[in-house]
Amino acid sequence: MRCTDSETADGANKGANSQMSAEDVSPITTYFRVHDGARVRFADTRADSENTVLLLAPWPESLFAFRRIWNHVAEVGRLVAIDLPGFGHSDGRPELLAPDTCGAFLGGLIEEWQLGAPHIVGPDVGTAAALFLAAKSPELVTSLTLGGGAVRVPIDAGGALKDTIEAPSLDLIRQQDARTNIGYAVEAVAPSDSEPDVHEDYVSAYDLGRFAESARFVRHYPEQNEVLRDVLPTITTPTQIIAGRNDDLVPWSNNEYLDDLLPHSEIHAVDADHFAWEQAPEEYSRLIVDWIGGGYRRVTNG
Repeated sequence: MRCTDSETADGANKGANSQMSAEDVSPITTYFRVHDGARVRFADTRADSENTVLLLAPWPESLFAFRRIWNHVAEVGRLVAIDLPGFGHSDGRPELLAPDTCGAFLGGLIEEWQLGAPHIVGPDVGTAAALFLAAKSPELVTSLTLGGGAVRVPIDAGGALKDTIEAPSLDLIRQQDARTNIGYAVEAVAPSDSEPDVHEDYVSAYDLGRFAESARFVRHYPEQNEVLRDVLPTITTPTQIIAGRNDDLVPWSNNEYLDDLLPHSEIHAVDADHFAWEQAPEEYSRLIVDWIGGGYRRVTNG
């Protein structure tokens, strides 16, 4: 991939898949490009296709979270994956680390990068951001694939996510050993012995205070979920909800909540915990391929 003045290769992560099994994952080469003053890490297949798929990396991972579904989803379109501002290895600012402002950031990025009206795949933190985008700028989104985001009113979250949302201050979060905690959280899906480069990509993304800063996003949930509740019934974008049925961090009620309030949606539970895109990649990618291949029309035509 050729780099321009505004687009630079991510040399530190370019070989991040070099030690992964080719049977399980596909190589993703990453680059950086500046949007709205923030350096955004991204990957782009640049395929010539009528479909563009914009994938929003989950937290506390990075766009390498999509490595196991990459080749499968690439069958139906051009893939552009990004680390959201302040997440993964993208730059961030406090004002961008909220669902509504992140959604607006995405809208500007889609227009500036000339992505048309992509199909958005936004699990976890991407869920709230993509919903705010669809509510404000529906012309910029063809369909949504969401899930695993704690968007319910009242808040329904568990484990470390609940603790982060409810912590009295960011100072308490800053005092935690983020490298150790995140390493433990992602070990099951990116083992440090078999996928050391991916594991380190996740952990290093939130080291040196970055985890506490990224936590600002979910700490906005209590007030922003109230806003989102009122706009969900107005979102006409076809929406597919996919999540792990055994998710302890973001219980299934969050996904049912979306399906109940969104006028054009369908819901799928997969046999996984929180990291469904990594734990059940075959089912996850199959659902996305079917959806983007035309399935998204059934929720509006039916």
